[in-house]
Amino acid sequence: MDDGGGWPKGLRVGVGLAAGAFLLAVGFGAFAVTHGWPAWLTITTSAVVFSGSAQFALVTALAGGGGLGPALTSAALMNLRFVPMAAATARFLPGGPLQRAAQGQAVVDGSWVAAQRPGGGLDRQLMFGATLVQWPAWILGTALGALVVPGGAALEATGLDVIFPGFFGLLLFDSLRASPRLAPAGLLAAAIAATCRFLPSGIALTLAAAAATFALRQPARIKEPQP
Repeated sequence: MDDGGGWPKGLRVGVGLAAGAFLLAVGFGAFAVTHGWPAWLTITTSAVVFSGSAQFALVTALAGGGGLGPALTSAALMNLRFVPMAAATARFLPGGPLQRAAQGQAVVDGSWVAAQRPGGGLDRQLMFGATLVQWPAWILGTALGALVVPGGAALEATGLDVIFPGFFGLLLFDSLRASPRLAPAGLLAAAIAATCRFLPSGIALTLAAAAATFALRQPARIKEPQP
């Protein structure tokens, strides 16, 4: 039996995460349409991809004239973080490969961080509940941004342009508070982020991803869940 918060706590946590995801999605919807994407494609991308960082990277790279190849590479680099996250989660997901792959769709940043147990392990039901609330909020927010927000000036006027870095900043703060050993990686990532604005997106993302290697030097010991 799970000793974590389960579905009820996951749904409660998901409401707070969904509020941030909704505002972030409004920013993405407006950003994509402002850079030439049709509204239907913008909304479909959010429904299928459901990854703000990858979606912003894709639009940014295409808008910068980098072509489809560099744009897809940038988006893929952003989503590489899900590989170690999914690997750490797999042991807590029951069933065969297909069942675990389906459950793995719930591994998104906010839900995954919230589902970490203080003593090690992961509350998978909490993660499922939190993600279940966020997905429709992400789609609805994208639709609102794509269909209603008129352009880039509105993004700056409403502060939607700073929600994306603020959202990930809060996740980083929570991670460092729970695992101080990640501080070197966090500090390096912050230093890289300060210079990334002057670099092409593909190079910037590659350098930023390199900061994660510091977190691999001292692997965390994760306790297996008790039956």
